[in-house]
Amino acid sequence: MTERASIGVVGMAVMGSNLARNFANHGHRVAIFNRTYEKTEKVMAEHPEAGFLAARTPEELVAGLEKPRRIMMMVKAGAATDATIDTFAPLLEDGDILIDGGNAFYKDTQRREIALRDKGVHFVGVGVSGGEEGALHGPSIMPGGSAHSYEFLGPLLEDISAKFHGEPCCTYIGTDGAGHFVKMVHNGIEYSDMQGIGEAFSLLRAAGLTVPEISDIFREWNKGELDSYLIEITSRVLDQVDAKTGKPLVDEIVDAAGQKGTGSWTAQVSLELGVDVNAIAESVFARSISSSPELRAALQPLLQGPDRTIAVEDRDAFVEDVRQALWASKVVAYSQGLDLIRIGAQEYGWDIDVAAVARIWRAGCIIRAKLLDRISNEYAAGNLTNLLEAPSLIADMAAAQDGWRRTLGRAIASGVATPVFSAALAYYDSARSPRLPAFLIQGQRDFFGAHTYRRVDEEGTFHTEWSGDRSETKLS
Repeated sequence: MTERASIGVVGMAVMGSNLARNFANHGHRVAIFNRTYEKTEKVMAEHPEAGFLAARTPEELVAGLEKPRRIMMMVKAGAATDATIDTFAPLLEDGDILIDGGNAFYKDTQRREIALRDKGVHFVGVGVSGGEEGALHGPSIMPGGSAHSYEFLGPLLEDISAKFHGEPCCTYIGTDGAGHFVKMVHNGIEYSDMQGIGEAFSLLRAAGLTVPEISDIFREWNKGELDSYLIEITSRVLDQVDAKTGKPLVDEIVDAAGQKGTGSWTAQVSLELGVDVNAIAESVFARSISSSPELRAALQPLLQGPDRTIAVEDRDAFVEDVRQALWASKVVAYSQGLDLIRIGAQEYGWDIDVAAVARIWRAGCIIRAKLLDRISNEYAAGNLTNLLEAPSLIADMAAAQDGWRRTLGRAIASGVATPVFSAALAYYDSARSPRLPAFLIQGQRDFFGAHTYRRVDEEGTFHTEWSGDRSETKLS
C-alpha cells in the first residue's frame, strides 16, 4: 500500500463497513482491515466506488495511514477489543490515536486509556448510535478521550455524523470513558422508551383495538409531541403482515426481548452512584422476565387475576390518556438518564455539557425525538439539577398526570403489566413528596443495627435505646 489514508477502520462487519463507506462518501481516504482478509475482499468487491485501501496485515494498515495515525476499531466489545488493541498498540507511535467505536463498558475504556496513555498513544472511546443505517448515512457520535486527540479526530467524526438543521450530531464529551458512559445511558433511555411504547400498545390492544388501528394511532402520535424515530418505526412494524399467515407479523413474534448489556450496565451503575433510574431499570427487568420461559410457564396456570381486558366507553379519551402516560413516562426516563450523566460526571471528573449531549441526540441516534430539542434548550438556558424542574415541562407534566393516573388505574384493575409507566409515576410522586417513608426505614435500621439517624430539628447523628414501648426515648 503506497498511498496514505486519513483513517483506518478495523472490523468489516456491517457497522464497520458502513462506517468506512460513510467516511469515504465524505471524501476521506479510508484504509480497511479485517482479521480474515476474505471479508476485506468482499467489502472491496461490493463497494468499488468507495476507493478503499485494503490492508492484508495490521502492519500494512498502520504503514498506510497519515500521521498522526487514526485507527477506528469496530469489533465486538470485550475480549475481541482487547485482542485488537494488543495487535495494533505495539505498531503505533507517540501521538497516534486508537479509537473504539463499539459498545464498550466505560470502565473498560478507562482501563484501556490509562494503559495506552503510558505508551504515548491516545485511546478514544466513541459511542456510536443509529444502527446500520446510521453508520452509513450519519450516526450520533459521542467521543471520549483527550482533548488533544479530538483536535485531530473531531473534524472527521463531525463530518460523517448526522446533522440537525446543519449542526453536527457529534461533540467532545470528556476524558477517558465519558463517551462510552454517555452512550450507555443513551441505550438505557432507549430501553425505557421501547418498553413504554410496548406498554402503550398492550393497553390499546386490551381495549379491543386492532393492530392496524393501533398502527394508525402511533402514526398520528408521531405528528405531535411524541414525534420520534421509535414511534415512527413502531407504526411501520405494526403495519407489517406476515407472508405465511396473513396476520400482523407482531402476533407471530415470540414475546422474549433480547439485550446486549448496555441497559443492564445503566441500571447497575445507577446503583453504584445512588441515582434513581427506576423507569430504566424496570425496562431491563421487563426484558428479563420476558426471557424467562420456565418461570412464566410455571406461574401462568397458577396466578389469578383480571383477564387483561379494558372496557372503554370513550375510545378517543382512552387513547389520549395512554398518549399522556407514554409522553410523561418518556420525560421521566430522559430526566433519569440525564441525571445519571450529571452525577457520573461529578464522580469521574468529566466536564460534560448535558445540553450538548441532548443536542447531538436530536438526529442520527435511536432515541432521536422532537422532545430533545426542547431538552437541549432547557439545559442551555438554566443550571438544572433535574429535567423535571425545566420551566417549560412543569406545566405539561402537570397537565399529563391525570391521564397518566387514569391509565395506570385501568391497567392495574385489568391486570395489564405496565412496569415503566408505574415506575415513572412513582418517581414523579416521590420527587414531589415533601416527606418520604425513609424516616421509618432509618428508625428500623437504628433499632436492629444502631446505624444512627439524623433529626429534622437539630444537627448531628443520633442513636436511640429503643424500648419498644411508648415511654420517652433515650438519645445517645
